[in-house]
Amino acid sequence: MEKTEGQKLEERLCRRKQNIGMERPGDFSEAEKFSEGYKSFLDRSKIERECVDFSLALAKERGYQPFERGKKYPAGAKLFFLNRGKNLILTTIGRKSLAEGVHFNIAHIDSPRLDLKPNPLYEKEELSYFKTHYYGGIRKYQWGVTPLALHGRVMRKDGSHVDIKLGEEPGDPVFVVTDLLPHLSAKQNERPLKDGLKGEELNILLGSLPIPDSELKEAFRLKVLSVLNERYGITEEDFLRAELTMVPAQKAVDVGLDRSMIGAYGQDDKVCAYTALMAELDAKKPEYTTVTYLTDKEEIGSTGNTGMASDFLLHYMEDLAESEGIRVRDVLRNSLCLSADVNAAYDPSFPDVFELNNSSCMNHGPVLTKYTGSRGKYSSNDASAETMYRMIHYMEEAGVLWQAGELGKVDEGGGGTIAQFMGNMDVDTVDLGVAVLAMHAPFEITSKLDVYYTYRAFCAFNKE
Repeated sequence: MEKTEGQKLEERLCRRKQNIGMERPGDFSEAEKFSEGYKSFLDRSKIERECVDFSLALAKERGYQPFERGKKYPAGAKLFFLNRGKNLILTTIGRKSLAEGVHFNIAHIDSPRLDLKPNPLYEKEELSYFKTHYYGGIRKYQWGVTPLALHGRVMRKDGSHVDIKLGEEPGDPVFVVTDLLPHLSAKQNERPLKDGLKGEELNILLGSLPIPDSELKEAFRLKVLSVLNERYGITEEDFLRAELTMVPAQKAVDVGLDRSMIGAYGQDDKVCAYTALMAELDAKKPEYTTVTYLTDKEEIGSTGNTGMASDFLLHYMEDLAESEGIRVRDVLRNSLCLSADVNAAYDPSFPDVFELNNSSCMNHGPVLTKYTGSRGKYSSNDASAETMYRMIHYMEEAGVLWQAGELGKVDEGGGGTIAQFMGNMDVDTVDLGVAVLAMHAPFEITSKLDVYYTYRAFCAFNKE
């Protein structure tokens, strides 16, 4: 049937939403294959050090070599640079001079969790516990009665270290924050939801057995210490030299009868870290030099010497520019950056906080987020029209279906990303990433098609 003039006009002038599952159902098999590697990455990369170790091992398999200051590299050279075991920069030298800019792809590899306090161990009424201090923006009540695993590093007094990962393997014990039974929770039920569990109630249950010695004042606490010492060779003093954290013990799994989604802890922002990593590894001789940076501390403001607020990336870029005898400011002002971070997927169960016309939806591809921030774009980068044009052009040229979105209604809240820090370095920057349901929960949900198409978007950005 011939289209009417109005239909032709609509087709020419209007943008319509495109569900990848509807438009390109044949791509789901490729998305499933890609997602298997992603799920393995999630299970082995629950904290920053693990993520860096996993990523660096893959990079070395693909031929990445340590970056050497002052050395000039040919197009196609693959380099890595490591920062304190928590940051990793991967670079593929492009065909164009650095003076024409580089393509940054930056994702953070930290996620909300429960960190142990410096003096965490105590006993109370014949039970032993760890005290915690939550890291990042969590809904505290979601962490009760969730099986947890202990991850992190302990520096011993002699300077040696031990890495701990307990609660992940079959046969391992797990840990838990207890909660009240409904029969006794009448007063707790009157609390605001944000205080369903309070910060000082996020205590990790460790054990119920004592050292059988009636002369001991804290026999239950000592029992835990004896187990830790036998297994890891550590003492209580070593907690002061440690970075230990509790994360969900749940493995990454398929979600839904159609197995179209992935459920796992830490997908904000490891879903962008993995897709950026794989696109970087697949780059051969890109047009522009690629700089893929896995960074830390985004969930607490990007602070410290492993966060984006540090000068670590700037110093690396200074050294890289020096290898071509050019000024770093010339490289940065001509560069383009993807702040690879997630956005909130529209949730039909809670429609009141979303403005549907500007929300990201599952299976509609990577989300291009012009600005983040909260209530008036505070702490936002706000990409320019030219920056939006360039990234949209890369995706559409490569046939990547994508969507635009923002983080909920204007006055409902909001959030920030690392984009503002790259903008402050005089780099054109825009956010691009995956839409996530139940963001910051111990179990987050993404679409396999969105994960795969985000990888394709990053490949298009790297542009051979």
